Amino acid sequence: MSSWLNSQFHRLVGNELSRRIIKNVGYLFSSTGISAAISMLQGILAARLLGVADFGILGAITVFTSVINNLVSFRMSELVVRYVGKYTVEGETRKAAAVFKLAALVEMLASIIAFGLVCLLAPVGAKFFAKDVSLSGLFIFYGFILLANLIAESSIGLLQIFDKFRSIAAVNVLQSLVTLVVIVVVYFSQGDLIGILLAYLCGKFVGALGLTSIALVEATRRWGKWWLSPIRQLRTHFKELTNFAISSNFSASISLVTKDSEILWVSFFRNPVETGFYKLALALSNMVQLPINPMPQATYPELSREVASHNWKNVRYVLRQGSILAGAYTLAVTIFLLLFGKSLINWLYGPEFLEAFPALMVLLIGFLVANTFYWRRIALLALGQPGFPARLNFVLAAIKVLGIIFLVPRYGFIASAALLSAFYWAGSILSVLKIRSTLIQQEQLYP
Repeated sequence: MSSWLNSQFHRLVGNELSRRIIKNVGYLFSSTGISAAISMLQGILAARLLGVADFGILGAITVFTSVINNLVSFRMSELVVRYVGKYTVEGETRKAAAVFKLAALVEMLASIIAFGLVCLLAPVGAKFFAKDVSLSGLFIFYGFILLANLIAESSIGLLQIFDKFRSIAAVNVLQSLVTLVVIVVVYFSQGDLIGILLAYLCGKFVGALGLTSIALVEATRRWGKWWLSPIRQLRTHFKELTNFAISSNFSASISLVTKDSEILWVSFFRNPVETGFYKLALALSNMVQLPINPMPQATYPELSREVASHNWKNVRYVLRQGSILAGAYTLAVTIFLLLFGKSLINWLYGPEFLEAFPALMVLLIGFLVANTFYWRRIALLALGQPGFPARLNFVLAAIKVLGIIFLVPRYGFIASAALLSAFYWAGSILSVLKIRSTLIQQEQLYP
């Protein structure tokens, strides 16, 4: 066993591509690890202060805003990475600057529309998800985060393609610290739900504005007066750019049903108490996601470069080594939580939250396969297959919605956890099969 581990380690550090990815994952993982620890402390304080029901309402408010944002978002970070990276490699810097300018303008418009929708739909959200229409003002209050995020996605994409992962990591940690400081003040002053929402809002503002500022400075340093780059030079590429953005938006919209709105489904069909249990189960499952979350961000730019250069050996290498690392970690943490999860919940959150443990175990079954093949979506994007994840997710989403409608009202949040795990298993297996066949085709066309 030790010899196998040594061989895997030497294979990783002996490859320049792997070293670059590991360095960037290291920056993001460091910030993610620190942020996750801070976030857990935030969650503990918020849960103890609010209790199960208000903790569930907190989840409904934050997820409601996130879902509306994703509904109109075009995932501009992915478009920026794909096309700014492409034109940068090809030496067409004016086109690269124009892509960033176009992405920022579209995202700005989408953010304003999203905020308008939050204001319009806040009474509906309060009535059906918080079960109290008088809380609609809190939905609008938290929605102001969308105005801070005017071009945050485009900014993240630009920082990724320019290898500024250290800056992303630093801003993420700063955001978490600001949120924690405000939550601590609210906790010891015996505050309420408004205070906790204010804490999250302050942190999000610092994070979004920080990333945007750094990206704009970097764009100016690289391209000079990039905002003067004419968008019309992209007119022959508009169809391709539009198709990519629409596919990403469609895929993100489907994710609202299959993954991002889990809290809202339970809130709608059950009650704030069960929502509180499920919110905690999802939060604890983030321990499994901890080092995996930054890996797609760090891997996607490298995969895009290798695919553009037709370096298929490197593409396969990155996917294989990534799965080995992610799968081994996920299995280890799953076993740990299986053995000590109940004690952890009782000690940190209190015995009233123990009912979240079964849902946590069910979720971990799904995350085991989802983490192992964390690269399934970004590999399809890099290989020029942005439509496949959208089509696949659409079919799986339809099945999942039927399951939610028939099972969640009867079996509660446990059913929601089981459906999410099943979605991860089906989506991961079918995506990997598609990636394998596409790679074989590409190797034959561009050996």
